[in-house]
Amino acid sequence: MVGRSRATHYRRHRKSPAPARPVPVPHRARRQPRALGAAERDRVLAVLHSPRFADASPAQVWATLLDEGVYLCSQRTMYRLLAEAGETRDRRAQATHPPKVKPELLANGPNEVWTWDITKLLGPKKWTYYYLYVILDVYSRYVVGWMLADNESAALAETLIAETCTKQGILPGQLTVHADRGSSMTSKPVAFLFADLGIVQSHSRPRTSNDNPYSESQFKTLKYRPDFPRTFDSRERARVWCREFFDYYNNDHRHSGIGLLAPTVVHHGQADAVRAARAAVLDTAYAARPERFVRRPPVPPPSPAPAWINQPAQVPTQPDTPTEPSPQ
Repeated sequence: MVGRSRATHYRRHRKSPAPARPVPVPHRARRQPRALGAAERDRVLAVLHSPRFADASPAQVWATLLDEGVYLCSQRTMYRLLAEAGETRDRRAQATHPPKVKPELLANGPNEVWTWDITKLLGPKKWTYYYLYVILDVYSRYVVGWMLADNESAALAETLIAETCTKQGILPGQLTVHADRGSSMTSKPVAFLFADLGIVQSHSRPRTSNDNPYSESQFKTLKYRPDFPRTFDSRERARVWCREFFDYYNNDHRHSGIGLLAPTVVHHGQADAVRAARAAVLDTAYAARPERFVRRPPVPPPSPAPAWINQPAQVPTQPDTPTEPSPQ
């Protein structure tokens, strides 16, 4: 009827300026006729501030005045007046704890950083456990010391750490020992031992399991073994099984974090020799059948790189090896 399509009509209608809306003018809030007057409000605050009621809650003040035949206002009004004056917060000094420092540890070789922890092994009866103490070298993944006991004790941990340091020939200022915040790890006997031996003590942040990944990973390797028993009949049986496991773990287990080498090889400085022997075997295989290696000649896994707990800002790299660090 008007000579244009419906789409054109609506398109032009949308482009036309919209009429200006009137700006609402805020109206002044009307005072409630039931509200307290200024004099009444000052009187209530004066009663609440008085030495008699300075340490009492509004409910106590309201009930006490009511028993004396005095009614000023409701309890809710007392709280409202105190809130307007900023006097409803806790007046006691609240303890504030600074954030825990994130541990950043770097190991460029054996016996530089150790980590230790305690895990439970189920005993023959319900609620019966054997406690396995394990000290692990972060760089080589070598179990430098372990012990099985009937309970968790700071004295036993102190003895194990002292004997392990003697066996490994640890010198003052050489070693950093990392652990979580268990009672044995943060005990005074262990702290005094570290101070006497010149060992730096490090702890995980509260509720942060990633700060102690090597011990957790080693415990998983232990408990996921096919022959790991569900329960142990006695402590002697548990000790025999642990002795066999740690002998396998240190000498036969090829660890993916250290170039598929055994922890003993890395801990005692034999990694380069073993890697060179692997390279010779691969070179011989390549020379015999080069067509089987399509992309490039085979090379053995790289030598162990520096290992860390929470990667520091600067991590030195080894020459002629990939810069990727060993995984946590």
